[in-house]
Amino acid sequence: MTDRVDVVIAGGGLNGPALGLALAGAGLTVAVVDARPARERAGEAFDGRAYALALASQRLLAALGVWPALAAEAQPILRVEAVQARPGEAPGWLGLGFDAAELEEGPLGFMVEDRHLYRALLEAMEAAPGLTHLPGTSVRGVEAGPAGVTVTLDGGRIGARLLVGADGRGSFVARDAGIRRTGWDYGQTALVTALSHELPHGGTARQVFLPGGPLAILPLTGNRSSIVWSLPRREAEALRAQPDAAFLDALRPAFGPQLGAIALAGPRFDYPLSLSLAERYIAPRRALIGDAAHGVHPIAGQGLNLGLRDVAALAECVVEARRRGEDFGSDLVLERYQGWRRFDATLLAAGMDGVNRLFSNGNPLLRLARGLGMGAVQAVPALRRGFMRQAAGLSLDPMPRLLAGQPL
Repeated sequence: MTDRVDVVIAGGGLNGPALGLALAGAGLTVAVVDARPARERAGEAFDGRAYALALASQRLLAALGVWPALAAEAQPILRVEAVQARPGEAPGWLGLGFDAAELEEGPLGFMVEDRHLYRALLEAMEAAPGLTHLPGTSVRGVEAGPAGVTVTLDGGRIGARLLVGADGRGSFVARDAGIRRTGWDYGQTALVTALSHELPHGGTARQVFLPGGPLAILPLTGNRSSIVWSLPRREAEALRAQPDAAFLDALRPAFGPQLGAIALAGPRFDYPLSLSLAERYIAPRRALIGDAAHGVHPIAGQGLNLGLRDVAALAECVVEARRRGEDFGSDLVLERYQGWRRFDATLLAAGMDGVNRLFSNGNPLLRLARGLGMGAVQAVPALRRGFMRQAAGLSLDPMPRLLAGQPL
């Protein structure tokens, strides 16, 4: 037998559940197919993943009703600093500083750990009318026709008007639709962990640009910070194998003395870094969101934010089409979504790629030019506020309603 819903979402990470909640909240029936067991990522221990949610992304979660369950675990980002350094030396003085008070919109964003965000989304899905969560299940086949799509799962089949691929860089939905990808390996690995420190961070997120790759120091609740340290792969592998004390000794010079004594507050993880862009975001009866559409470098912490922009745009396109009596899974409607999102996502991916290449370089002339450039931006308030609005996700035009905190 084949069950029927309006939309099937392949992928139960973060973007898939967020889209499911947005669509179900507007009256559609949705099935979220999640390859992993439901509670696998909702444990108590820090698992290495934390996200810098832009202010617009926080407003989306508030509009979905998820934020109240998450707010107590979220750390407001009140200031962002960007500086550069050489290995073994303290960061240089020529840099950028962005203060939330200049934006007059509240915090620049919020740091949330994956375990807390996933748990909040999971609990919201369990309580959402019209939303079926299918954990421990994978999509095995897709048959798209003029009136709908039939999705074969491990234990059955589901019919729908639309299938959404939120299933990551190796997206089955994209491969099955013949959507090719372009991209490259950065030859870098991100070392990720949580640190406790002696002094409070004051809600400051810090990006230290080193010749081998950037070090992000991101504030968590309490006297803790998450670090994402991008290094050349061999160097990262060697450092990953070192005992905790040796790892901290290597980290301290780039981390700086501003937070006092530091110690590990969780296990260490490593993630190879690459760029992976889908050549198109749609196919007959199918649409891609998140990493299935664009897997980017974490240098600016925009990966999840880009995915939530996709969620907001696709949900708005689908819901408005349904209200007008259109076939919301048709090529015409999906083209609107692709036109809304593809340029923005590709532009940001290219920008992050360029920044990584420009700053992951020890050339002394480039170092001087970078420092002078950051100093020049720092000296011009209008430029500084423009950067802040972009980072906070407030400069989109048109702005999807969910990202403005408004219901669909």
